[in-house]
Formats: sequence, structure tokens, C-alpha cells
Amino acid sequence: MTREHNRFKAIFVLALCVVALEATSASADPCAEACGEQSAPHEAVNIYSETTSDHMAPATLDALPRVYVPNHGSDSVSVIDSQTLKEVDRFRVGRHPQHIVPSWDLKTLWVANDAGLTNKGSLTPIDPKTGKPGKTIPVDDPYNMYFMPDGSSAIIVNEAYRRLELRDPQTMAIKSFIPTPACHGINHADFAADNSYVIFTCEFAGGGLVKVDLSTQKVVGNLTLSKKGMPQDIRLSPDGKVFYVADMMNDGVFMIDGSSFTEIGFIPTGVGSHGLAVSRDGTRLFVANRGSHNMKRAGPHGPGSVTVIDFATRSVVAQWPVPGGGSPDMGNVSADGKQLWLSGRFDGEVYMFDTTSGTVSKVRVGVEPHGLTVWPQPGRYSEGHTGNMR
Repeated sequence: MTREHNRFKAIFVLALCVVALEATSASADPCAEACGEQSAPHEAVNIYSETTSDHMAPATLDALPRVYVPNHGSDSVSVIDSQTLKEVDRFRVGRHPQHIVPSWDLKTLWVANDAGLTNKGSLTPIDPKTGKPGKTIPVDDPYNMYFMPDGSSAIIVNEAYRRLELRDPQTMAIKSFIPTPACHGINHADFAADNSYVIFTCEFAGGGLVKVDLSTQKVVGNLTLSKKGMPQDIRLSPDGKVFYVADMMNDGVFMIDGSSFTEIGFIPTGVGSHGLAVSRDGTRLFVANRGSHNMKRAGPHGPGSVTVIDFATRSVVAQWPVPGGGSPDMGNVSADGKQLWLSGRFDGEVYMFDTTSGTVSKVRVGVEPHGLTVWPQPGRYSEGHTGNMR
């Protein structure tokens, strides 16, 4: 056999292989055998992946296991030992404390005292290692507080002036403002999965939402909901696609597509839907139904409850009433995920729900308890409120 013949045979065999490979690729993965190793599939987003029980940050390791309760009507904070379920301390703070907010770096708990929409507001720091308050800092109307995702600024939610105030996260010195003139009663917030924007609820004037771009620090959208109401808390689904908005006048939660900023659904829950908390494994949403549409002091022992929503199916999977009635408001979940703590706004008490059974324990506190926080909590950093951790 000549060299030319061998060369021709080799070229012919190679051509056959190419044809066979092209035929195979038309009906199957061309990389199945040729590439030897499949490329990894795109990993699904889970914004709560770093907030499971095994992700305690070093900054929280020496923190006392406590529940801090702002008593709005008695200008004090109750401190509850989360292990014994007993109030172990109570101290005075500024006028009308609304929420207790973990700092971005997890080293401080801030009590937001809004002083009734006046310029007499303040922030009181608490050292979570001792459970004791520090020196109060004057701040105009801090109804609530969040943090830029990179920790560069605290975001003071100033209801009275309809604006967001960017302040130094340590000293609280003012840096700049983000006006939100169309948002009456700017209230609670949650951030996009990529932290590119934040959505705030607008509590008054029929309710609505405002979307703020964080790179430009400007309002980029306002949304009026299909049913006029009073939006309260807001939380993002684990996959980062849907914002859930509790509405206390419509007795349920609206679902909002964050990217298109459109309303996509509604889930009825209970009377006075108000606070939202996410289970420690990131699969369930706890909705605190305050049992009343009254903004001021409703009567005690109302039909308060907690509704449990499954994120995957977007459906209600459990309903936990408060035995004897009550008014669940705001709170959060313990580090191990076994306890859901909520303030009882009109009953002067706090509720601890067992997150497996829904059974309830009660602890007496001060007048009109509001946005309590449970500490410590797992996560890399806090985005604010009562512990929106990421």
C-alpha cells in the first residue's frame, strides 16, 4: 500500500468521523462525550442562603440571647431572655420607639424613636454583648432604618418629611437626602437580590410603593396597588423574583414583580396583615395579622393570628391563631429557626410562636410594643428593619 493511498484513507476516515459527529450533534448534546465533562448548570438564586442557622457571623458570637422590644406607648425597651422567656430588663429611651434595628456590621442595635412625626426624634444604641443602652443621638423622625447594601450609609426613613436620609452609619451625621414626595407615609422596605434597587411601602393616602435606584439614589417608579389599602411590611422571595407586601386594610399580601414593578397577585391571610418574617431555612413566609384595621389603640384580645405561606407554591400552608386573642405586629425568627417572636401591639405582650407546631407563649411587656428584634441572628450583614439579613 502506497503512502498516497494511506494518506487518502486517513482523510476519508476523518471525514466520516466529522459527518458522524455532526449528525449526532443534531439530536443530542454535542458536548456529551467529546467534552468529557459537562459544564455546571446555572446555580439558582437564594438570597437567604447565608442566613441559615449555621451562618453566625463572628461579630455576633458574644451577643446575649435576647429579644429587644420597643414599647411605643411607654418610651421604653423591654429585654427578654429568649431561653427562659422572662423579661430581665426594661430601660427608658427616646419618645415613641418604633423599631429596633441591627446595624449593618452586626455590632449595635439601634432603637428608632420617631417622637410622633416631630423633630424631637432620636436613635438609642444598644450593645448586644451587655444588653445595655448607650448615649442617644438626636435624629429627626427616624420611623425606621435601613442600610445601603455595602454598609456605606444608614438610611433613615423620615415619614414626616417624605424622604430618605443617608447618614454616617456610626455617627449618624447627615450625608444626603433622597426625596420621595409621592410616597405618603414611607414605611418599610426590602432590597433587590442584586441590591441594585430598593422598594419602600407607602402607608397613607390609599397606599402604594416607591422604587429607588441605589446607584443613582433616585426614585425610578411609583406603583398604586389595585385595591386601595395600607401597605406595611415587605419581603423578597428567596429566588429574588417576587416582593410580598402585607396590607392591613386588605387582610392579605400583594405580590409584586420587582423588575417590571407590577402587581402579579394577592394572597388573603387574616385581619390586619402587618409584619413579615422569613423562616430560617428560607422556605416559608410568616405573616403577622394584627387582628384589627385600627391604626391607634384597638381593643385587646382581637382575632390576631399568623399565616404561613410556602414560597415555592405561593400558597397558605398553615394558620396559627393567638389563643384568647391578640395583636401580632412585627418581629423576627430566632437563630435556630424554632421560635417566631412578635410584638402584641394592643395587648402589652409579646408572643413566641413555635415554628413547628404554631403553639404560643406570651410575655408581658410595656405599652404598645412594636418592631421587636431577636438577637443574635445569622447572616453576613443587616440591611435593617428588625433584622433583614443577607
